[in-house]
Amino acid sequence: MADQTQPWAERTVEMPPGAEGPGMPPGPEGFRRGVAQVGVPRPRTEPEAPHEPTGTGWPVAEQERQQLPPGYHWRQLRIGRHWSMLGGLFAFVCWGIWAISARGDLTSPVVTFVLTLFVAVGLFGLARLVGRVVWERQLGRVRRSARGAHLVTGLFLAGVGVAYLRQTEWVVDLWNWVAGL
Repeated sequence: MADQTQPWAERTVEMPPGAEGPGMPPGPEGFRRGVAQVGVPRPRTEPEAPHEPTGTGWPVAEQERQQLPPGYHWRQLRIGRHWSMLGGLFAFVCWGIWAISARGDLTSPVVTFVLTLFVAVGLFGLARLVGRVVWERQLGRVRRSARGAHLVTGLFLAGVGVAYLRQTEWVVDLWNWVAGL
């Protein structure tokens, strides 16, 4: 039995040699259960690849270096989407001001806004394609997000929103009045 004067965390249970118990494999020679072995070299199970001091790190096969987890390209499209959403929201508000100011049939303004969104999606795809060709193939980099394409798309949609406002007569009059102060 363990000494009762020691705190609980410091008590150990001594096991007689060879009493590893059922289901417990015997340890290697010189191994004692419950006793740490510090500084004892462990035999290696696999031979290591020799290190080449080239300054580029450990040698890795090219296929392993470029291997990304499945679905990574779809998940990385989410990173940076706030830029596109912000530009789209601004364009939608500006389009709404322009469409309501027209005081007529809303069919033409709705078609115009839907076509604008299609152009924005095409611009996003074009920015991704340019990023793939330049960033990945020419520079040999790995893209980790779609921030650049979302930023380009958001700026395009913000510019479209400003264009809608410039076609609204009372907004132009208000701008000229504020600028003339």
